[in-house]
Amino acid sequence: MALLLQLRTVSGLRGKADRIAKAAFRGLSFYTRVIENCEDEARFDETFRWPVASSIDGNEILEIQVFNYSKVFTNRLIGTFRMVLQKVVEEGQVEVTDTLIDDNNSAIQTSISIEIRYQALDGTVGAWNDKEFLETPSVHSEGDGRYPLETDSLLSGHRQGLDISPGKSNQQSAERTFRRAGKGVFSAMKLGKTRPSKDDHRKQDEPAVLEAEDLDQKAIRQGGRLEPDTISLASVTAVTTNVSNKRSKPDIKMEPSAGRPMDYQVSITIIEARQLVGLNMDPMVCVEVGEEKKYTSMKESTNCPYYNEYFVFDFHVPPDVMFDKIIKLSVIHSKNLLRSGTLVGSFKMDVGTVYTQPEHQFYHKWAILSDPEDLTAGLKGYLKCDIAVVGKGDNIKTPHKSNETEEEDIEGNLLLPDGVPAERQWARFYVKIYRAEGLPRMNTSIMANVKKAFIGDNKDLVDPYVQVVFAGQKGKTSVQKSSYEPLWNEQIIFTEMFPPLCKRIKVQIRDSDKVNDVAIGTHFIDLRKISNEGDKGFLPTFGPAWVNMYGSTRNYTLMDEHQELNEGLGEGVSFRARLLLSLAVEILDTTNPEINSSTEVQVEQAPSVADNCTGKMEEFFLFGAFLEATMIDRKIGDKPINFEVTIGNYGNQIDGMTKPILQRKKEGRNGDEEESELLQNSSEDEGDEDGELVSVSSSQPVKPLVTDRNYFHLPYFEKKPCIYIKSWWQDQRRRLYNANIMDKIADKLEEGLNDVQEMIKTEKPHPERRLRGVLEELSSGCLRFVTLADKDQHHSSHTRLDRERLKSCMRELENMGQQATTLRSQVKKNTMKDKLKLVQNFLQKLRFLVDEPQHTIPDVFIWMMSNNKRIAYARIPSKDILYSIVDEEMGKDCAKVKTVFLKLPGKRGFGPAGWTVQAKMEIYLWLGLSKQRKDFLSGLPCGFEEKKTARGQNLPSFPPISLLYTKKQVFQLRAHMYQARSLFAADSSGLSDPFARVFFISQSQCTEVLNETLCPTWDQLLVFDNVELYGEVHEMRDDPPIIVIEIYDQDTVGRADFMGRTFAKPVVKMSDEHYCPPRFPPQLEYYQIYRGNSTAGDLLAAFELLQIGPGGKSDLPPIDGPTDMDRGPILPVPLGIRPVLSKYRVEILFWGLRDLKRVNLAQVDRPRVDIECAGKGVQSSLIQNYKKNPNFSTLVKWFEVDLPENELLHPPLNIRVVDCRAFGRYTLVGSHAVSSLRKFIYRPPDKKAQQWNMTGEIVVNMEPEVPIKKMETMVKLDANSDAVVKVDVSEEEKEKKKKKKKGGEDEGLEEEEVDESMLDWWSKYFASIETMKEQLRQQEAAAAEAEEKEEVDIAEGFKGQVKNKEKSKTPKDDKKKKQPSAPELPEKKKKQKIDELKVFNKELEAEFDNFEDWLHTFNLLRGKIGDNDDNATEEERIVGRFKGSICVYKVPLPDDITKEAGYDPNFGMFQGIPSNDPINVLVRVYVVRATDLHPADINGKADPYIAIKLGKTDIKDKENYISKQLNPVFGKSFDIEATFPMESMLTVAVYDWDLVGTDDLIGETKIDLENRYYSKHRATCGMSQTYSIYGYNTWRDPMKPSQILSKLCKDGKVDGPHFGPGGRVKVANRVFTGPTEIEDENGQKKQTDEHLALTVLRHWEDIPWAGCKLVPEHVETRPLLNPDKPGIEQGRLEMWVDMFPMDMPAPGPATDISPRKPKKYELRVIVWNTDEVILEDDDYFTGEKSSDIFVRGWLKGQQEDKQDTDVHYHSLTGEGNFNWRYIFPFDYLMAEEKIVISKKESMFSWDETEYKIPARLTLQVWDADHFSADDFLGAIELDLNRFPRGAKTAKQCSLEMVTNEAEMPMISIFKQKRVKGWWPFVARDENDELEVTGKVEAELHLLTEEEAEKSPAGLARNEPDPLEKPNRPDTAFLWFLNPLKSIRYLICTRYKWLIIKILLALLLLIMVALFLYSMPGYMVKKLLGA
Repeated sequence: MALLLQLRTVSGLRGKADRIAKAAFRGLSFYTRVIENCEDEARFDETFRWPVASSIDGNEILEIQVFNYSKVFTNRLIGTFRMVLQKVVEEGQVEVTDTLIDDNNSAIQTSISIEIRYQALDGTVGAWNDKEFLETPSVHSEGDGRYPLETDSLLSGHRQGLDISPGKSNQQSAERTFRRAGKGVFSAMKLGKTRPSKDDHRKQDEPAVLEAEDLDQKAIRQGGRLEPDTISLASVTAVTTNVSNKRSKPDIKMEPSAGRPMDYQVSITIIEARQLVGLNMDPMVCVEVGEEKKYTSMKESTNCPYYNEYFVFDFHVPPDVMFDKIIKLSVIHSKNLLRSGTLVGSFKMDVGTVYTQPEHQFYHKWAILSDPEDLTAGLKGYLKCDIAVVGKGDNIKTPHKSNETEEEDIEGNLLLPDGVPAERQWARFYVKIYRAEGLPRMNTSIMANVKKAFIGDNKDLVDPYVQVVFAGQKGKTSVQKSSYEPLWNEQIIFTEMFPPLCKRIKVQIRDSDKVNDVAIGTHFIDLRKISNEGDKGFLPTFGPAWVNMYGSTRNYTLMDEHQELNEGLGEGVSFRARLLLSLAVEILDTTNPEINSSTEVQVEQAPSVADNCTGKMEEFFLFGAFLEATMIDRKIGDKPINFEVTIGNYGNQIDGMTKPILQRKKEGRNGDEEESELLQNSSEDEGDEDGELVSVSSSQPVKPLVTDRNYFHLPYFEKKPCIYIKSWWQDQRRRLYNANIMDKIADKLEEGLNDVQEMIKTEKPHPERRLRGVLEELSSGCLRFVTLADKDQHHSSHTRLDRERLKSCMRELENMGQQATTLRSQVKKNTMKDKLKLVQNFLQKLRFLVDEPQHTIPDVFIWMMSNNKRIAYARIPSKDILYSIVDEEMGKDCAKVKTVFLKLPGKRGFGPAGWTVQAKMEIYLWLGLSKQRKDFLSGLPCGFEEKKTARGQNLPSFPPISLLYTKKQVFQLRAHMYQARSLFAADSSGLSDPFARVFFISQSQCTEVLNETLCPTWDQLLVFDNVELYGEVHEMRDDPPIIVIEIYDQDTVGRADFMGRTFAKPVVKMSDEHYCPPRFPPQLEYYQIYRGNSTAGDLLAAFELLQIGPGGKSDLPPIDGPTDMDRGPILPVPLGIRPVLSKYRVEILFWGLRDLKRVNLAQVDRPRVDIECAGKGVQSSLIQNYKKNPNFSTLVKWFEVDLPENELLHPPLNIRVVDCRAFGRYTLVGSHAVSSLRKFIYRPPDKKAQQWNMTGEIVVNMEPEVPIKKMETMVKLDANSDAVVKVDVSEEEKEKKKKKKKGGEDEGLEEEEVDESMLDWWSKYFASIETMKEQLRQQEAAAAEAEEKEEVDIAEGFKGQVKNKEKSKTPKDDKKKKQPSAPELPEKKKKQKIDELKVFNKELEAEFDNFEDWLHTFNLLRGKIGDNDDNATEEERIVGRFKGSICVYKVPLPDDITKEAGYDPNFGMFQGIPSNDPINVLVRVYVVRATDLHPADINGKADPYIAIKLGKTDIKDKENYISKQLNPVFGKSFDIEATFPMESMLTVAVYDWDLVGTDDLIGETKIDLENRYYSKHRATCGMSQTYSIYGYNTWRDPMKPSQILSKLCKDGKVDGPHFGPGGRVKVANRVFTGPTEIEDENGQKKQTDEHLALTVLRHWEDIPWAGCKLVPEHVETRPLLNPDKPGIEQGRLEMWVDMFPMDMPAPGPATDISPRKPKKYELRVIVWNTDEVILEDDDYFTGEKSSDIFVRGWLKGQQEDKQDTDVHYHSLTGEGNFNWRYIFPFDYLMAEEKIVISKKESMFSWDETEYKIPARLTLQVWDADHFSADDFLGAIELDLNRFPRGAKTAKQCSLEMVTNEAEMPMISIFKQKRVKGWWPFVARDENDELEVTGKVEAELHLLTEEEAEKSPAGLARNEPDPLEKPNRPDTAFLWFLNPLKSIRYLICTRYKWLIIKILLALLLLIMVALFLYSMPGYMVKKLLGA
């Protein structure tokens, strides 16, 4: 369907001007070309076509606007013409001439003449009138011909009659308008980066993005001056072309990446658990990843154990397998050697969920534990952990590990991905398995064959069952014996939390076998694709629908080498089976008593589904034509080759199928149900006009011909073989159509984004315009989708998923369309980067939506068979070749010629084998309903006759078996191969001997081989003569075949090694065109070279395809240029194509060589460096003795060279190091290629810019900086007012202080006074970490806020946005915002007193650009790059480093530079460079601590120590290892003397100490000290914040700030420093102010300039010219790496390095950073009384409830210091009196708020391990029993740093004190020292509710060790300072006093029934005994008859 408009003329125009018209319909607008200098009539004569999908409604409107076009200003509207399309819809064709109307809707005299046609859906068109739309006459006749280019209308959307064959009207579909020229077909592959100005004028009307080269013409025809935001799609922003659209894009990345194993590491830290449900438990945590389990230690009797244990799991598996592994954390209670323990609760999540998190990790999050056995129970506790998953090369940014004291908000930090609700419910997942079909005939057991041979029993040889795996659980259906069409109708039920944290359900058909079951096929259901979590979302649902399974080929061998493919690893290479299944989810109502609470997998019968539920069976027709088969690997070239095409099992030669038979069902279901019993051939006559259309699924075998020594080709010249297959499938095309529409939108978007990035990369003007165009395209595409998809809402065979997905896709795309429109208006030059990111998110979202989870038609496989063996295959998704009448819904490769590269199946395709092409095919495919097949040949290149089988001879729609081309064109291809760069190193020398091989159709040619280079400049023209192409001329011009270029490395023996491949499209010239600009000569382009999936360099080349006309080759442009005499008959690239050169000078700074490794076992002794660029070069001086001094004696050398003007074309610069051996031999040590010289180009500074620093003085205001900008300065008045009042922070602080005082606590003041003598380096460190975390927090908050704002902007446009935002905040939010400010501000004041340092959470190098400010380090490489994916990492190939620099500039330089004072011509551009003589340095290495070390011992811990290596010095600090710690604090400094340059690489390693055997390396980090030492950033010794001469912050540098400042000024030729009165200093023209006195230790004040000097140094970057940021006093965090596990961090090390030259005064002693010693304290706890303790026992004698109470308490983790009071027997009221004192001595670290305990871990431990545990006092109340175990009644845990203040009386003591901690006043024993009060004991009742089980009156008294010695106290009630005995009532012995009462009680109440029972029993016994006794006598009497 389409609407066509021919815009003929606009007449009656006034004045003389350039005119342009714009036509718009349904939101898509086209512009005409510009008609220049036209007076009263403008003849446009242009045709536009709008493809429409939904029929046009009679009241839609077409609008045409006519403008006066202006190059400079916006276009001025002349008038508008609007037409309602009613008549067009009725008649199909209308001609109109009418007047235009102006802005005020009044008619004007200008009139317009148009013709409109409408092609309706059925293809009917209103009767064409006899004249076709007229072709436009040639363009040049318009205007006055002065500029042939003017008429190049920049803004039109189609060709103007350039060689369009008669009979084809030049309709250009909108879609075609947006194709790209040299690039279009390949944009994804970075194909030809079109240089539009040169080749885009090939259709003389392309909108172009102009280059600087045409500035003169640009002025004439600047099309970009339409209001930049209003430019429409086809305008200046789009670089478009019209491709005749007969070809589709090939894919350049060859290698399958799925299924290849990779390294992964899962690291899990279990920190602590809270609120575990249960009484007095001994919990431990089991961590399970996949099959592996590890356990934490066990903690005794606690409900909140603290572990802090770290576990690492290493895997080497394919990504799919990895991400499906389940991480399971379970808490187990009282497990020991004998019992397995009971599960408290567990938590499950798959690895993929963690990997998709930002940074691939969850950090400090709480996992919710639930009990899988008991669905009705609530949560069972929380477990705090860190989980991270690292693949190779991922680096994880760990948040900084510091003392985590902040009290956790558990609910706010749950271990759940974003968007998952905290309250997850249980749900049932019902997977219903109905039936399968098309299974392969497989029986792996040999018995079956034997049986068959003997009995001849030909039953189906497969016993299938289905296995479903989800969230670590497996379910199986029953086995259907011997059946290819098994029917199950069973459902498998999983019970799992919803939403589940496991992404995929794995469904696998398996063959049951006595020996071993094997998989037949596997399918994964991705839950994200079948559900939607939005507010309008839906629960997971699926089907009933068929899923297709793919796997290994269907030939049945005993051992299938591709079995892994059937397991779902890697891309399947053949269809295996299809399975009908459905899935539903039901959320459980756990309150319902009937519910079955088990989570075991259940299998039940399920009702079967109607056969037509998956859609009506339709006959589909697949047609394919092989147009070319070339590049066939030579290994298979000697046997005949044929191709087999299959779709499902149709066309398969082994068990191909024909039409499904309409069978009656045996089970007696009535009716002719269409059963797809896909049996062998049925001979039912198809009585249609096909005659008998028997599928032809494979081509005839043909013997290949030789192309060159590597490849063969098949002789498909004029005769092209065809195949066709009929197949029957359920008609669910709609699903594929919708996917296709979205796919096309996504492709277009991706292409646009690639363009934009290309434009940014090559610095073309106005990338933002192109981005706007892309966004406009996107929004119109989205709206089209909504209109197209809207019409198929109600379809009978739609599943629920179809309906829901359609709704959600429509919502998403509508939303995306609106956002794109809004974004478009916001794209400006400066916002470009951010917006680009957002648009990339759109692309990801689209790609995600495209993937349709419910399959329909299986994919098409093309197999190349050689001698009936399957060699290589290609797999083509059926949606890509599916036909539809609506353009947008058509598959992107349907009816197009597609270039397909065949690849090897399965594992064979991994690695180098997969990089070589097995065959390159040009193939044409069409798939659609048989009844729509009339134009299945429409897309083929024209000019052929069809050859049919005999019986189809005269039937028009019968498909041909081959095509015979009658038209052929002869061309000459010229390949201009200029150069390549950054190629792959294929030889062991680290270089290659590259040559390029160019393939076109069936010809190939090679360039010459250039030896030993990675950057060859071939400069060679390859000419291919007599290239024959079949088809119509015009199709060739727009859509030539592609050229394949392969790069090889020539080896002296054996065949050449493959180094990479790229594709290109030639620029085509027909014989009737002129060889003239703008298209010719073509420009050199960069083409990206790929090797497998990785990039392997770029090729700079140009390609042209010239038609040889009737006059033969003489008409072609001559190949001028000499054949190079030196190179023999090699043609160079002709002038006009090769780049324009200019003279440049390249200066090289040679500094030295470092770390050279041995070459062929010999040490390097006399190395030299050779520099080469574009054939010219220079050699360094020779280093005479590398060992003694590896620096060069001559520092600067230069050479001149001709380089291209265009910097993007600059050749690389090669650095090679050779070793000069005896007898004039040279050995290559290593080489480095600098691929881009851009960063080394020197551009003389602009004259204008130099004025900036001369104007007057600038006073730099040095307010003492507030450490962090507080976020709380904004305080809102009320929710709805827009006013914002800014409150001064200082006032706020005063307020706070007043409040504090009123509160009656002097905490505020107490904190203020920091005792100087208390402070040490660690105070500074911890304060700095707090600051750093605060900064991070604020950055995050700011980022989040910005993002939120961004989203709001996008979502709402800018409408009233400010107001909305203000209003949307509720007062509640406000409170939250303000709360944190209360405690923070006083702290801030405190902090300001502590000087801070800068903590970098990365290496210092990362912050200061590797310290390469003037000295660069180039890694020298040698050796091959490995062949596996993990390439021999660059690390392993490094054989040394060259230090130096490069400077490139155009020759003659401006004079003023060389005339500067002190200019030394020997040093050229490298002025002021220090000498490179050896220098002695004192290196002081400070190691603070390590975090997250990789465990090295079996127990999951390590015993780390530090080892340092520098030159010959090797320090191993082995005796100071730290036992069993993964986060050790070292706190050490090491002094080393070193001589640069010989010893400049510092290695700091962490080793694991082992008692037996060698110590293992955990990880190491390397620091290049030399670069730091010489850097301008002054990295020798960091500048502290303030200058002080004593105390913890003593100045460390031997040079004082003032000396440093004068030296910097002198070196940088800066005027200064001039110290003035009043604390002023002037440097250059900046004035700084600051304090001028300093206090020494004795409090004496002295005058000093040091503070001022330091102020300047800390702002040195503000000094003009010489300024740069100086390194502050710092601690850097460096990752530790282990060479055995490349790329995966093994932990991090916090450290810093100071360096002091030995010829300067010696520095002071090292700063003391030894770890703080814990302080010794004693905690005395007096338990006075208890009250209201629950009564547990019944008294034996009196029956009263009572308890025998005692209280237990402990402070340290494992109860190792537990103390019990005596027992208060027989308390009847729950009151107990004790007066009992516990004494707990402990060691405490104030800064970290942790208790330190050292103990042996077990009997066998060698040494004590140090643990840090939170300071928590536990008090428990127990009931003592004499004989059985004591009963636990309740407990309370008090965190000594913050616990609720005790209640004054027992009455006021309540449960609130435990549950509602947030609102209780909290106190710290360390501040209060002494506290007394009542606290509640709590325990959980049967319903898991907390209840008070007693109250305790206690007194806590904290003393330091000294105080405790001064006032000693005894344990219990002992001396000294004894407590009095408690006054206990003697209820315990009551029964002695009142025995009668007790006895009565015993007899009457308690044991009454028991006594009665005993009496009765006794009576019975007596009677029986009497009976037995008297029986014999009685009997005798009777017998004797006495």
